[in-house]
Amino acid sequence: MGNICRSPTADGVFRQKVIDHGLSQWVRVDSAGTHNYHPDSPPDERTQAVAAKRGYDLSGLRARQIQQADYARFDLILAMDWDNLALLQEGCPAEHQHKLRRLTEFCQRLKKPVVPDPYYGGLRGFEEVLDLVEDACEGLLAHVRRRANA
Repeated sequence: MGNICRSPTADGVFRQKVIDHGLSQWVRVDSAGTHNYHPDSPPDERTQAVAAKRGYDLSGLRARQIQQADYARFDLILAMDWDNLALLQEGCPAEHQHKLRRLTEFCQRLKKPVVPDPYYGGLRGFEEVLDLVEDACEGLLAHVRRRANA
């Protein structure tokens, strides 16, 4: 939504997995919000703290709103929940609708339909987000590798 909690977490986790698997030359990772609530702000301090405990550095990320060019630029655009998916679908040109999915579609162990917004809760919510994102990013990495080999 505002690109300061869930999406920068996914950005940082997936970016690290891409680096760890030597795919940086072929895979571009970015995150954006559906709203322009926090332009150019770093990720929420709680998001950064929870991620840092697991070895992810999110400090260099800055919030931005999705742009029309993003729909053409990226092969996949992943939403964290149904509301954000609907907003993406509203703004996405018809020829790029097939790129829109929920991140949790890639979860392998945890079965949740969405990544819940932790903003108004406690630290446990941020840890739950990271649990879901790590699981989904493993599945996403497998998906990207399958597509690359196809």
